[in-house]
Order: sequence, then C-alpha cells, then structure tokens
Amino acid sequence: MSATEDRVRALFREHLDADRDPDFGVGLGDSGISSMDAVKFVKACGEAFGVEMRAEDVADFQSLGDVVKYLDANAG
Repeated sequence: MSATEDRVRALFREHLDADRDPDFGVGLGDSGISSMDAVKFVKACGEAFGVEMRAEDVADFQSLGDVVKYLDANAG
C-alpha cells in the first residue's frame, strides 16, 4: 500500500465518518457515498495534497484508486 493510499484512507474515515476501510477498486457512488459527500471528500483530498480538484473532476474518477493515481500524478 502506498503512502498516498494511507493518507486517502485516513481522509476517507475522517471526512465521511466511515468506520470501515475504503475499497480502492470501487467508485465512490458504489460505496454508498452521496454525490455531495463525494465532492467534499475529493476536494478535501486535493487540499491535503496541495492539488486543485474541482467538483467536475469527481465524475472523471471511476474508482477511489483513480483519485489516488490523480493525486500521485499531480501532487507537488
């Protein structure tokens, strides 16, 4: 597991009040997360990594793993 996945896992639990580990192969919507919460979560991830992530970006992510890849590719 990468350091990015570890941080995203912690953010998932913190921002979504989840007491479970996220499945990085599943889309946010398929995880039972509302679209509004998904947008807030993705923006929180972007803030934590210093990467601008817009609400429109959420639709581009097919899975939580895609969020991790995006963060790895764009974090400074």
